[in-house]
Amino acid sequence: MDKLKAANLYRSELIPISGKLVERYNQCLSKLGFAPTELTSFSIDGIGWSPEIAEEKKVVHYLNNGEANPHGIIISPLQKGKPVYNPFHTFDRDMMKLVFAEYGQKINDITRDCAICLDFDQQIDAFYEPLDVLKYKSITIKFHLINDLDKVQKEQMALVDKFKQGNNFIDEKLHQQLLSSAKKYGDLRNRDLILNNLKFQTDSFYTKAFNGVYLLRDFISPIVVFEDEKWYKEAIKDTVHEVIIFHISQPELMEKLRDHVIIEYDLEDVVKSKRYERIKKFMFAKLLKDTQHPIIDILNDSVLFKSYLNKLDIESRKKLMGVELYLEKLEVSNQYKIGDIVDAELFNSLQEPHSSLQAKHQDLIWMLLVNVSMLDVLHLYWFDKEQFYINYESWEESLKEWVIEVISNNI
Repeated sequence: MDKLKAANLYRSELIPISGKLVERYNQCLSKLGFAPTELTSFSIDGIGWSPEIAEEKKVVHYLNNGEANPHGIIISPLQKGKPVYNPFHTFDRDMMKLVFAEYGQKINDITRDCAICLDFDQQIDAFYEPLDVLKYKSITIKFHLINDLDKVQKEQMALVDKFKQGNNFIDEKLHQQLLSSAKKYGDLRNRDLILNNLKFQTDSFYTKAFNGVYLLRDFISPIVVFEDEKWYKEAIKDTVHEVIIFHISQPELMEKLRDHVIIEYDLEDVVKSKRYERIKKFMFAKLLKDTQHPIIDILNDSVLFKSYLNKLDIESRKKLMGVELYLEKLEVSNQYKIGDIVDAELFNSLQEPHSSLQAKHQDLIWMLLVNVSMLDVLHLYWFDKEQFYINYESWEESLKEWVIEVISNNI
């Protein structure tokens, strides 16, 4: 990952945590029922997740109490607007935006000497069946302060009220109680520490529960797409819920998405785009064997590109140039079918969310599409960074350089 880090393409907006903040973070972990970290410094993202702690614990989603009970931690106002690098749900970022929009000023004040534990409560104690994800609807965001500072504030206020009554101002025992509380917690009388529950309404989303599930519920009829074949086979046994169920590898999925006006394509238009060029080049790189030149040079130099293209076997050339071949044949006759000429993986990579969709739904559908076909490295990086990082590790060094160039220059 060193090359990605050097290009600021790998978790570049994490917040460094050390000193007193480590102690507060551990207090949050303990309050949420997790073992504290032994690290003396680490970094966190917008929801309080740390890649270093995840590596230490050997659990990626260590802030979850089971798949149905995710949590977050706020220990710094700097978390406002920061990315959520490894979200368990696609709506995690939106929940954090809501939290800071509602309580930004209070968070600034509270995190001066405290930390906030977040409980994302969707009224589900645990998952038992894959279609339990349909229960995700309204989520209650609950806030808990370490050391119960909000409760201590109430106790301080009660002591102050008692102090003002009758002759209590001469009660030395009461004096000591007030002083002890003030020394330990500070004067809390004018602090605004009340964070009422927030409601967040879900619509369509992706969750990593059951090894990855897309729930598309805002269209003609609900569609559930499973990434894991085991859970897909379990889900299709269901006879209660009126939903359409697919595994992500099924060809029928793309047909259904087009039928429901969720995705679309225009081969004549896309073939002229930068997107098509980078998809074709990445596909070309996957087909190359025993090259005498660095892959980045082959992909960027038109003379080398043509040279190596002509060294491919005829079937590989047809696979790579299938879209152009199909469009040429279409000018002569409309009897040709896309599936007979254009490679399925290439064709799937050229789909895009329907232009009528809302922006948030377009992002979700892009994420689904880049996982159906992973030929568009730029969109894979934009819409599913964790999968991009996994794929990146397997690429040849020169191909990595080309991919970094593509992403850095948005080409």
